[in-house]
Amino acid sequence: MTVTATRLGALTGLARYARGRYLSPLASLALFVVMFTAVVTRCDFASPTQVFLNLLVDNSYLIVLAVGMAFVLLTGGIDLSVGSVVALSTVIVATALRAGWPTPLALAAVLVVGPVLGLLMGLVIEYFDVQPFIVTLAGMFLARGLCYVISVDTLPINDPAMRAVGLNYVYLYEALFIRWTVIIALVVVVAAVYVLHVTRFGRTVYAVGGNRQSAQLMGLNASRARVGVYAISGFCAALAGLLLATQKLSGYSLNGIGLELDAIAAAVIGGVLLAGGVGFVLGSLIGVLVLGTIGTFVTAANLDSYWTRITTGVLLLIFVLVQRLVVRKPG
Repeated sequence: MTVTATRLGALTGLARYARGRYLSPLASLALFVVMFTAVVTRCDFASPTQVFLNLLVDNSYLIVLAVGMAFVLLTGGIDLSVGSVVALSTVIVATALRAGWPTPLALAAVLVVGPVLGLLMGLVIEYFDVQPFIVTLAGMFLARGLCYVISVDTLPINDPAMRAVGLNYVYLYEALFIRWTVIIALVVVVAAVYVLHVTRFGRTVYAVGGNRQSAQLMGLNASRARVGVYAISGFCAALAGLLLATQKLSGYSLNGIGLELDAIAAAVIGGVLLAGGVGFVLGSLIGVLVLGTIGTFVTAANLDSYWTRITTGVLLLIFVLVQRLVVRKPG
């Protein structure tokens, strides 16, 4: 009788856990639909479809950044350095192009620096057993300091290839359009979904976030996964920096201030559990759209910009409470 009751309790816990995995992202999706409908209706936009596409255009760099953050959060870690790495990426690419580097070489340099910084932080976290908060905080200061060492001025980007990517439209149907940065961001999302849900590395990431000891007992390489997610986050931050530089056509050492918090907020609102082991990349995408909708409403309604932060903070608190009450790991 006791064994049967124990099994029933475990099955109930697993069922609740499974429901909780999907409840938060579905709630985020429902929230986005309601908010977007309300904003479009209240502000009387001529083309709601284009408004949605503009959300993708304006937040393409944040989508990439949130994808990288999702990998880290799924292992139970955190990466506070990504905003500074974004700024460093814009400064590096602008400086390299200004110095006459070929465009592919300048882009490659940026896409190497980000993952290397992430890899170094991951190694320190894993093999020196230092808290991710402390290590990535140090990485944040390091990357931001390097920005100031390179240049404190705004550096314009006049490269024809980057200007073409940043300024040219990709028309989908008649007057509906996006930019190339959106296509790049969506490719990153698709690649991340594949890695997390199809590959052994992705399964290891979820397992480490759920219970590291159990993951190791199953023969999974927890150390490699934990270090790897920081390298992935660094790559996504570097790529997000390139997308931001392409969008602004400049590099600046003060870019990306607070962007790491936006990425964390987007991931959490999208259903990624801060404790690790639960969440989806597509949820992070939805979280970015929610934040973008808030910004669109604040701009269209001519409200002060601080309302964006207030609303984001309230939503973040609500979703954390929902995760706490609903998503409980069986143990």
